[in-house]
Amino acid sequence: MKITKEIKTALLVIAAILLFIWGYSFLKGRDLLANYRTYYVQYENVEGLVASAPVTINGLTVGKVNSIELINETGKLQIELQVKSDFPISKSSIVSIYEPGLIGGKQIMITPNLDDKSIAESGTTLAGTIKPGLTSLVAERLTPLQEKVEKMVVSADGLLKNINSILDAKTKENLKSSIANLDATLAEFKVASHSVNEILSDNKGKINSTMTNFEKTASNFSKLSDSLAKINIGKTVKTLEQTLANVDKIMAEVQSGKGTMGKLMKDESLYTNFTKTSKELELLLQDLRLNPTRYVNVSLFGKKNKPYVAPVNDSIKK
Repeated sequence: MKITKEIKTALLVIAAILLFIWGYSFLKGRDLLANYRTYYVQYENVEGLVASAPVTINGLTVGKVNSIELINETGKLQIELQVKSDFPISKSSIVSIYEPGLIGGKQIMITPNLDDKSIAESGTTLAGTIKPGLTSLVAERLTPLQEKVEKMVVSADGLLKNINSILDAKTKENLKSSIANLDATLAEFKVASHSVNEILSDNKGKINSTMTNFEKTASNFSKLSDSLAKINIGKTVKTLEQTLANVDKIMAEVQSGKGTMGKLMKDESLYTNFTKTSKELELLLQDLRLNPTRYVNVSLFGKKNKPYVAPVNDSIKK
């Protein structure tokens, strides 16, 4: 069969038309040769989402946004999603608009509910939500910070006004005078420091000798402390306590009249006898002093002794 030029021309025109339709659909984001499932989601605001934006499940791109239309009756925006994955999407799955990065634009993320076994057929309208992006989060964090910065600026402005009101001409002059006095004080301190350095330099040998003596003293004190540490202080204190206890016991016996010392201290008759004996001894010594011949008699011619005369009590005082 011979193909005429008219048939070739007709086939070429039909192929061109089909190619044009396919190319137009491809440029609009539609692939006529692929098998898509279509889902719908409605939002109050699409947050900058555009057509042909990727549709992902767990970060994997499974489709794209086909169109965004405004519903006249409700004023909501309806998004048509084309999903070419065989992954089972349940009817309770959540479709979220999120921002993957600062410059990546908005995307659609499907969060499937694996516990729900009811599969959403093509054309089903799913529930939608909007997740705050990085820009929104930064704005939320910066808003309180901005308020604090504004309050701080206002406080700083008030503080500067108060400082300006305090720093009048008289105060400035006082500050200048104080700074000048401080400069003079520092100059005097410098001179004094130089003098101290000279004194230290002149007496360096004496200071070294003093430090040497101090080191020797510290060494001797260390040896003394070692010797004291070796002494059994506890035993010494215990012995001293025992000695004091014995002394207390002796004193208690003396107070109670026990023993020789106790009897001497407590026996009044012994004291009386001792007083009487002392008195008699005193009289005997007095008589011996006044009449020695009565006790020592040396006679060559046999002279008789004089009769005994009792001595006077107070003869010693005469």
